[in-house]
Amino acid sequence: MTTAAGASDAGAADTGAADGPARHPVLSRHYVRVLLLSVLLGIPIALACYFFVGLQHWLQHEVWRSLPAALGYDEAPWWWPLPALALAGLILAPIVTRMPGHGGHLPVNGLGGAPIGPRELPSVVLAALLTLPLGVVLGPEAPLMAVGSGLALLAVRRMRGAQDPRASAVVATAGSTAAISTILGGPLVAALLVVEAAGLGGAQLVALLLPCLAASAAGALVFTGFGEWTGLETGALTLPTLPPTATPDAGDFLWGLPLAALIAAALTLTRRFGRTTAAWTARGDTAVRTVACALAVGVALTAYALFTGRSPEEAALSGQETLAELAADPAAWSVAALVALLVCKGLAWGLCLGALRGGPIFPSLLLGAAAGIACAALPGLGTAPALALGLAAAATAVMGLPLCGAVLTVLLMGADAHDQMPLIVAAAVVAHLTTLALNRRLEAPKSPRPA
Repeated sequence: MTTAAGASDAGAADTGAADGPARHPVLSRHYVRVLLLSVLLGIPIALACYFFVGLQHWLQHEVWRSLPAALGYDEAPWWWPLPALALAGLILAPIVTRMPGHGGHLPVNGLGGAPIGPRELPSVVLAALLTLPLGVVLGPEAPLMAVGSGLALLAVRRMRGAQDPRASAVVATAGSTAAISTILGGPLVAALLVVEAAGLGGAQLVALLLPCLAASAAGALVFTGFGEWTGLETGALTLPTLPPTATPDAGDFLWGLPLAALIAAALTLTRRFGRTTAAWTARGDTAVRTVACALAVGVALTAYALFTGRSPEEAALSGQETLAELAADPAAWSVAALVALLVCKGLAWGLCLGALRGGPIFPSLLLGAAAGIACAALPGLGTAPALALGLAAAATAVMGLPLCGAVLTVLLMGADAHDQMPLIVAAAVVAHLTTLALNRRLEAPKSPRPA
């Protein structure tokens, strides 16, 4: 996550004091002002994010539930993704090619990149609100981080001292962290994103971490309280119901660790496909090729509906609702349906990574969970351990952060995570090592063949 890493040096330098026993950097007056500003910014950023994800969730419901019902369908018909994704491509093409900010960072590059400024923010908001509800296989996490950083920078630039780029970098990172904490179960996972991505220690780590923790805690509190008050659904990442759990045994580890490596390898190769898609889209007429990729996503989602006889909505969108349904009732899915979901949604996700706009994490969690549960029929592998290792492997492989991937899985598993903790951690470690090894092999320069 380049945003956090780019602010790392600023977090230490911004304090204006040397690290030592006589005066800790976070005790400087300038740093305390930055910390207080981060807390204050967390509140309006959380409110903005609340209405952002609430509107996105409402639009998604209208497109995939209300409109098909108004046309006489019980659910979205098999052909529904074709016009929906074509419209998404037509909307996104001018945003990507003509507006400042180009709709945000390419999702194949992860959550990183320079902070989105106020000038670029409108293109990100439009791309997310107008295309994600149409079925784009990406999540809201990257646009949310852009909203957080853009609003934070806008506030800083209107205050005295706005010329200090170091303070701006820290506050922008805190704003991004406050925004993403609203949908990742609170401030802990969001703060760990910063910690692991920045790769710091000692005083530098504390200097960057404290504003992010403070802003995300304030934002998460406001987000939760405002949600209970209004009752507006936001579609946050949660698993209300889980399969019956038990302590993992030897069979779960014997099956689970190779499966974690396989999931990590599959997701890494899919991201490589996304990079190929990004290169192809950038080489020619970007607008036309963006629409072509969106149409290809629609074809993949339609194929899922035709192969399985199920709703194409299960393979479309970010996947958090389908993930909750899968975790609540794994028996409702045949192995064939799960394999079709993996193939069709995986292909659609790879195309979206390289051509459309959104976040890469949410769809990968569904793919990891589906792969784990599809393999739960293996002798000796339980359903709950399979779900846990699939989530941990997918989160780690896509984020590249094993600690963050493990903690996110623990929060999703809730009370059941206590029994699954050893398997979750082991799966995250195996997935991270697999991803590193495969990326190194794929990126190694090829030696010329002898004549």
